[in-house]
Amino acid sequence: MGFTRTLRAVGGVAAAGVLLFTAAPAASADYIRDGQWALDAFNPQKVWKESTGKNVTVAVIDSGVNGDHVDLKGNVLPGKSFADEGGTADHESGDDHGTAMAALIAGHGHGPHHADGIMGLAPDAKILPIKTNDKIGGNANSIDGPLRYAVDHGAKVINMSFVTPRLDEGEKEAISYAIKKDVLLVGGSGNEGSSKPLYPAAAPGVLGVGAVGKDGTVLGLSNYGPHIRLIAPGEKIYSAGTSLKYRQASGTSDSTAYVSAAAALVRSKFPKLTAGQVANRLTKTAITPEGKTGITSPDPKYGYGVIRPYRALSEDIPAGAKNGPLTMPKEDSRSPAGAGTDAGADTDAPGHGASAGVGSLSPLVVIGIAFGVVVVLGVVVGVVVAQKKRRKGPPPGGPGFGGPYGWSGVPPQQQFGAYPQQFGSSQQPGSNPGAYPSAPPTRPPGQ
Repeated sequence: MGFTRTLRAVGGVAAAGVLLFTAAPAASADYIRDGQWALDAFNPQKVWKESTGKNVTVAVIDSGVNGDHVDLKGNVLPGKSFADEGGTADHESGDDHGTAMAALIAGHGHGPHHADGIMGLAPDAKILPIKTNDKIGGNANSIDGPLRYAVDHGAKVINMSFVTPRLDEGEKEAISYAIKKDVLLVGGSGNEGSSKPLYPAAAPGVLGVGAVGKDGTVLGLSNYGPHIRLIAPGEKIYSAGTSLKYRQASGTSDSTAYVSAAAALVRSKFPKLTAGQVANRLTKTAITPEGKTGITSPDPKYGYGVIRPYRALSEDIPAGAKNGPLTMPKEDSRSPAGAGTDAGADTDAPGHGASAGVGSLSPLVVIGIAFGVVVVLGVVVGVVVAQKKRRKGPPPGGPGFGGPYGWSGVPPQQQFGAYPQQFGSSQQPGSNPGAYPSAPPTRPPGQ
């Protein structure tokens, strides 16, 4: 699937086409700002008293960004193009999708008091544009390189308003790389109105986003499923364009950009929070279309609810677990994935694997077990020899050589109770006291 077509699957149909405002007068520019119903719904003036996204870089992996747009100028870094022409990704003059996403995140408007044009939810954030290859077939559209570039160039949030049916191993590894570097990945669920999982939104470790309309209900085109964590406005969203000045569209691309912007706001105000803890603030303060808050498990349609940036910034919310509501990717094919799994933990370590055995133990533990076996066998041999010697009389040198119970000085019944118990308690927590330590305890799958 070509990347442009992939974007269209998320970006949605331009509800009213691209708006022809190339030579628009000031009144039309004001109309664009007035038409930003989604921004108004967030009560931005209150939000910006808490955070404007300053000192946070949001990578936009997309079709490139027009950094010269009047509503974006100064907020767009050079970035990189992975397309054939190479170079930077900040002078896109064709496809306007990436520019639209960037503007919803970090647009600053223009004119007196920046009152005209598109204002993003995090107007002081910086955009790192990354253009992908638009060729069809092969690995041309792989997001492996773009993801790693974003992480290595300072992005703390990565916006991915695109979908693909599957991820290759390199892309999965790149997602894991970003997670281990504490970068929050935000992905749009797609616009097929189905429960079919599409990626990267459905990938473990990614914050999957759906779209909600003006009436507060989930859009019929918004894909759904257990991977959805949040929803945000995605109906008739005004934003910036490239060759044409503004556009209006509907889809989960736009809602994804708003979630990325909200994440940038939180990361700016709470720089010590992990990516998962940022997601935790967003989900803990979200509200469902039915008015529910603080639900314990995500609904397939609306996840934990619609983002409420002001509450995410202002409420007293415990930091929570490192990974928050994110489901972490498997360390490898043998280890089960589960919500809250530490991405940096070795899930195949003793006691963590679904069916851990001796083969999964560390060399030191194996050596310790082998040593224990040798010692116990030595004790057995010693006892047998001692008993035979007692039957034949004391050894040369007089009775009691080595103590009344032979060479060990410990009664035989204590030898077979004490030593294995000590070994088990010190080396293998959970092993049966008084018995030779068994293989590490296993967990039921999914725990």
